[in-house]
Amino acid sequence: MAAMVAGALRRGSGYACGGFRCSSRLLAQSLRRFASTLVVAEHEGGFVKPSSLSALAAAEAIAEENKISVLLGGSGPSLHKAADHAASSHPLVSEVLIADSEALAHPLAEPWAELLHSVQQKGGYSHVIASSTSFGKNMLPRAAALLDVSPVTDVTAIKEPRVFVRPIYAGNALCTVKYTGEDPCMMSIRSTSFSPTAEAMSETKVAPITQVDLSFLSEGTTGKSTWVNLTSQDTERPDLANARVVVTGGRGLKSAENFKLLEQLAEKLGAAVGATRAAVDAGYVPNDLQVGQTGKIVAPELYMAFAVSGAIQHLAGMRDSKVIVAVNKDADAPIFQIMGSLRIYSRFSMNC
Repeated sequence: MAAMVAGALRRGSGYACGGFRCSSRLLAQSLRRFASTLVVAEHEGGFVKPSSLSALAAAEAIAEENKISVLLGGSGPSLHKAADHAASSHPLVSEVLIADSEALAHPLAEPWAELLHSVQQKGGYSHVIASSTSFGKNMLPRAAALLDVSPVTDVTAIKEPRVFVRPIYAGNALCTVKYTGEDPCMMSIRSTSFSPTAEAMSETKVAPITQVDLSFLSEGTTGKSTWVNLTSQDTERPDLANARVVVTGGRGLKSAENFKLLEQLAEKLGAAVGATRAAVDAGYVPNDLQVGQTGKIVAPELYMAFAVSGAIQHLAGMRDSKVIVAVNKDADAPIFQIMGSLRIYSRFSMNC
């Protein structure tokens, strides 16, 4: 396994100094000249997901002249439509690779890891990037094991081609990590930390689309796990992970009926609905609405928290929100310790 050197740093502190900084800068300049990145993208409804567009922004941060390839898998017309979208989604995208197979139609780790292993062996990329979604967290470690490298997870900033920043201790500290292993440098990124490019694409600037050879797929590759079904709620509200406004409720709401009041507020604001782990465990809402370290990471422009005490696990998933409005009858609730939060001490009853 590749080795990594990590140093836990407080927010805003420097990285290193002296001779190491100089040698690191020379190495970074050398790496930038040879950078080539593979972005493992997700798609839905014929479009690349916003989290994968953020992964493209992370690839751009590695090097200005980085050659970026996008890997898409699945089957049917939606895959090819998403490939067209990916081909014109970023100026640095030089190639879109599509793997058209029913075995890749669902986010199963085994066939996807085999796919990534095969593509990397042929392409020889210096970096492989995926988003820290449930798909990326499931697939990337297995693919890294096949390639005998150690992945860097939850990257929030890229200082140099192989120097990254990631949160530790539930986001209470930042760790600067230097990857010292063999190629590829594999990492998952927090999509909330990288903004997709707003640069307009030229109609003539469209990357070529290439089919991936899938002869390596076998019955043994796809038979280790089975796709059962996907259960989701039909709603017109925006996706929680990408919403501009999020309304979240905690265990203090006391019932699923009271939680519906937040859903009505979210409809008025055009917001997504979130929940703490305690509210999910209590059965107020399904677990796909959970915000936190073991749920979804959000960073909306406005985050409204009702009856949320602010456990470390929850704060790790929302502390990067631009404006935080906390409504709680406990003036000493930990959520009020977040800088920039608007304190509202409320003693009203949700049953009134």
